[in-house]
Amino acid sequence: MTIIDNIITWYSAHMSYASITALMAIESSFIPFPSEVVIPPAAFVAAQPDSVLYATGNYPIDVLLIVLFGTLGAMIGALINYYLSVWLGRPIIYKFADSKLGHLCLLSGEKIQKAEAYFRDHGNMSTFIGRFIPGIRQLISIPAGLARMKMGPFLLYTFLGAFIWNIVLALVGYLAAGQMTLIKAYSHELSIAILILFAVAVVYLVLKKVLKK
Repeated sequence: MTIIDNIITWYSAHMSYASITALMAIESSFIPFPSEVVIPPAAFVAAQPDSVLYATGNYPIDVLLIVLFGTLGAMIGALINYYLSVWLGRPIIYKFADSKLGHLCLLSGEKIQKAEAYFRDHGNMSTFIGRFIPGIRQLISIPAGLARMKMGPFLLYTFLGAFIWNIVLALVGYLAAGQMTLIKAYSHELSIAILILFAVAVVYLVLKKVLKK
């Protein structure tokens, strides 16, 4: 079994708001861990009054609170990346990414460079949009820290992006009846669908403003 398999096994036996927060904090930091194995299973359990969670004596969990605590964890992980980037600086961040330990965390200088380029192209809004893009989601806080993005917008955009993404994951878990194979198979397509919806909304608002002028 891999480390992630062991964590999933542990999580299944210790599912709670605390474990959801902790695992989502890990997922949003530089440590690779998929949010798709945290939020959807919890949402599925919340939809089953006779689930194993209740049989083990743990307290029931609520879907809305799952989303809120998952978002809290995502913000904690994002802040870890942000402040590490501020304190360590670009040379050390890149050196770590290209080290053996960095590679174990699935990091590389190329990935950090890609995240920085995305941040430059999209500005502060990238901390919101980046939450929906695989490969960028976990790293977008690093260039934000390197650029010393203002904390107010950083927290706001991070919260909104993480909150919406967690709502989508919770809905998938709630509707997919715990079929994790299906969730993993279509998580990338979900990210693309969200981006398309967001792009359509932006185009609509821009056109509305232009036509109004």
